Amino acid sequence: MTEPDLADIWVYLSASPLLGLTMTLVAYLLAFQLYQRGGGSPLLNPVLTAVVMIILVLLASGIPYPDYFDGAQFVHFLLGPATVALAVPLYQQLSRLRQLWLPVSIAIVSGVIFAAGSSVALAWALGATTQTQLSLAPKSATAPVAMGISETIGGLPSLTAVLVVVTGIVGAVLGTRLFDLFRIRDDSVRGIAMGVAAHGIGTARAFQVSKTMGAFSGLAMALSAFATALIVPWLVDLIGL
Repeated sequence: MTEPDLADIWVYLSASPLLGLTMTLVAYLLAFQLYQRGGGSPLLNPVLTAVVMIILVLLASGIPYPDYFDGAQFVHFLLGPATVALAVPLYQQLSRLRQLWLPVSIAIVSGVIFAAGSSVALAWALGATTQTQLSLAPKSATAPVAMGISETIGGLPSLTAVLVVVTGIVGAVLGTRLFDLFRIRDDSVRGIAMGVAAHGIGTARAFQVSKTMGAFSGLAMALSAFATALIVPWLVDLIGL
């Protein structure tokens, strides 16, 4: 009995859904270790680094994305329970939230309008098509909500999904640096801004900074998704896209 050839083993593994799951977990573990060794630098955000690692592996191995996602979807499924679990730290900040409900509401509505309006205006100024502009409008909401809104208003859900991920990564990388630059020290304020602008990926970064910032970011992420679903279709009709 001969030992199996390395190429045969790879063909077997590449056809297994567990490969995608294993690849995702290993990539994030390595990315998180790199993040820790880098002193917690936002430029070494684990999500960004892990995404780059997985892209390079898929390109080098020739594995189609649908085959990879067959395994990675197990992690994708856990996004729902993880989002619900954000209620725990939010409950711990409930007394403070009651004091801040008015400024929080104003900040979320203003953030949603500015995020949608500025992205559409910039895309229009750069000569983007109407469909691209519509795909950009809900980019600051969490992915499932943003894709649903995009489809409803005439955008491309697949393009919106990419824009959502890019927005979240950019927000997670630059957010804390901007807060320091503008001398914004209050973790509740920082959390609200991060959640509105960078949804789930930004919220993950916020929890790395502090529980308070993460709790308010989770709140802002959920409420801004609801506000985006209400405001963006109305805003699109208002400007006549």
